[in-house]
Amino acid sequence: MLAAAVVAALCLEPRALVRAQATAPALPIEETSVITSPPAPKPDALRPIRESPEMIAAALKGIPPAPAGPFKESWQSIAQNYQDPDWFRDGKFGIMMHWGIYSVPAHGSEWYVRYMYGGKVLVGDKGNSANASVVQWHTEHFGPPTQFGYKDFLPMYTAAKWDPDAWAALFKKAGAKYVLAPGEHHDGFSNWDSAINPYNAKNYGPKRDLVGDLIKALEKVGLKTGVSNHSSIHFDFIPPLPGSDQYDPKWAAFYNVADRSDTARTKFLHDWVAKNLELIDKYQPDMLWFDMSGGRNWDPLKLRVAAYYFNRAKEWGKDVAISAKTDAFVSGQIMDYEREGRAPMELTDWIWQPDDPITNKFGFVQGVPPYPADQFVWKLVENVSKNGNLLLNISPRADGTIPQEQQDVLLAIGRWLDVNGEAIYGSRPWIKYGEGPAADAAAATMVAAKANGFAGRLNGQNQGGPETLGGGLPRHGYKPTDIRFTTHGDTLYATVMAWPADTVVITSLAAGQPVQGKVERVELLGHDGDLTFTQDADGLKVKFPAAKPCDYAYVLKLIGLKL
Repeated sequence: MLAAAVVAALCLEPRALVRAQATAPALPIEETSVITSPPAPKPDALRPIRESPEMIAAALKGIPPAPAGPFKESWQSIAQNYQDPDWFRDGKFGIMMHWGIYSVPAHGSEWYVRYMYGGKVLVGDKGNSANASVVQWHTEHFGPPTQFGYKDFLPMYTAAKWDPDAWAALFKKAGAKYVLAPGEHHDGFSNWDSAINPYNAKNYGPKRDLVGDLIKALEKVGLKTGVSNHSSIHFDFIPPLPGSDQYDPKWAAFYNVADRSDTARTKFLHDWVAKNLELIDKYQPDMLWFDMSGGRNWDPLKLRVAAYYFNRAKEWGKDVAISAKTDAFVSGQIMDYEREGRAPMELTDWIWQPDDPITNKFGFVQGVPPYPADQFVWKLVENVSKNGNLLLNISPRADGTIPQEQQDVLLAIGRWLDVNGEAIYGSRPWIKYGEGPAADAAAATMVAAKANGFAGRLNGQNQGGPETLGGGLPRHGYKPTDIRFTTHGDTLYATVMAWPADTVVITSLAAGQPVQGKVERVELLGHDGDLTFTQDADGLKVKFPAAKPCDYAYVLKLIGLKL
């Protein structure tokens, strides 16, 4: 059973479980040695959830120390020496992905390995009964999980059509500035050529270094790189199923089910640190991204990784970042919020990003379409106006292709950024993030949330209110009076979130407002020529042209102010 603090770190699934549209063909099964299983342990024999200091100390034995440098293994040292990298503050738009063995069945979710063995439905899947439906689906398509195990999908996880250079070109065209390669998910399979974890993409499945090949392709087109890592959850993630391949000696260490002793747990913790150091030294990524939240018992492990990474980066001459949830890393961490629904709804004094999926699942699920591009343009504008970024998760197929409908969304975002990118890239928030009914509704929701104990930066659980979704998007659509602000030097950008019939009024720039300077010129990005405007006690009134310069949202460039 997973502790509540651990469960919070997992990729929480939405309510609906989408069934595959077509029956999968019969597929060959990789034969392994004879499967045996011990009797189920008694409840009082189960390993305690929280690790002792002695176990943590034992896990660090044999782990290389952090190289010499300014960062010591203390949160205070990291706080004193770490600075958020400008490339993140300027880049605004990143892409990550869920791509792994679970992409083969492409059913239910990226939690397939948990549910196919009858795993309990966790927080976020309430009312889903995903375990029963996935077990049934798996049995109908591949046979009972005692006969066809999760590892038997490996020969089908081929990446046979994968072209990392084409991926990199697509991400560049989409307007992304940084991309996270998929390192390891809860299933314990490493997508890189690992000397620590033998269950990796070089030894099985694709038979190639997916992380290394993607990072090389990304660097060739000038994108910042990173690696996503969900592996801290793996030890307890898969439920025991007696008679299954979880007890096959060849695969027992892969599933982490047959032996959940303190000795096995200590090795798991040791390997978690060792794998991170391996990723750091092997690929020199610009970001390490962790699907994990708070819990101070792991601090010595996290501090070793953080100090090692930051000092290594000093040697490379790179500014790097760690991103994780809640207070996983007490200092030196860029905040990540799982899904836009947990993103801040007000201007913050910290930088952040939500990892938001392009469909309602993170991994590829057959028959689940992406959300339309406008949703992600709006999220990007909302987040950037509030001092955040957008980390968009895509879902490739097992063969390494990105579904065309997902590519279409990415390219549509890129087209919008081609016109309006100067209001996004390198921008900084203004004195307020926006105005209009959606901002007013978000403000009212935040008042209520704070009255109920909303904890701000670390909370990340605000799901919105009657008129607003989490992240500040309106439940009933934007109006032309919904405006979001960003700045670049003395230039103020006002993004109008819906096309107006004629004139837009920016009330925040009404005569008498505490804004220095005077608007001298107004441009509409993508439109030739200046726009006509007036300014009075009601606001700055800008007359729009008849034709839209782009889709989704429309950026006014205001020149003459002293910001």
